[in-house]
Amino acid sequence: MSVAVRVIPCLDVDDGRVVKGVNFQNLRDAGDPVELAERYDREGADELTFLDVTASSSGRATMVDVVKRTADQVFIPLTVGGGIRTVDDVDTMLRAGADKVSVNTAAIARPEVLGEMSRRFGSQCIVLSVDARTVPEGEQPTPSGWEVTTHGGRKGTGIDAVEWARRGQDLGVGEILLNSMDADGTKAGFDLRMLKAVREAVTVPVIASGGAGKVADFAPAVHAGADAVLAASVFHFGELTIGQVKDAMRADGITVR
Repeated sequence: MSVAVRVIPCLDVDDGRVVKGVNFQNLRDAGDPVELAERYDREGADELTFLDVTASSSGRATMVDVVKRTADQVFIPLTVGGGIRTVDDVDTMLRAGADKVSVNTAAIARPEVLGEMSRRFGSQCIVLSVDARTVPEGEQPTPSGWEVTTHGGRKGTGIDAVEWARRGQDLGVGEILLNSMDADGTKAGFDLRMLKAVREAVTVPVIASGGAGKVADFAPAVHAGADAVLAASVFHFGELTIGQVKDAMRADGITVR
């Protein structure tokens, strides 16, 4: 029996409010995170992801409150990312009610932290968030043609995105959240080539992120290798519902919950 594909709304939280922009810029308010979380729970979301886009120490305190309030109201798994740098940060979020944490910049700075986190809390709690873009012309190419970025896709690292996903798996993460920085907020569809490349490199679940614009965008991501599909603005602003996305995937022969 095939495992059901998960549909995951992503809530970018800044100072206690959900925001959304294009390529992480020109952010606009999209509502209260707990109210949106409750709505998505009712609509049939399989999980929720919160990303703290300020990710300062003050931002983390706000996120702990958001996670606590959400965990009191909804009963689907919560993943929290942004500003997670240490084992203690993971502990704080899990105690607040998160089921998983997503790690990005801290792992680039010191990859061993992924192993420390997964050994302490279990692989199932640790998600490696890979913000990847096509290497710009004139810059040193990577083997796959995609590189890991930081600062919302604005700063390249020169690290090959596919190799980085494989290394994250080797270090013990239980899941890869693959964000296409080229597609983020564009609503032009997921980066299927990059998804396929990462799928071939790892055996842990891969979450496709970046580019969802219409119901027809989701099934191709699953066929390219995604175990879960994540979207933000199309859900927040009522352009699509969770039910519509699941119906479209069902019609394409995909098992959903």
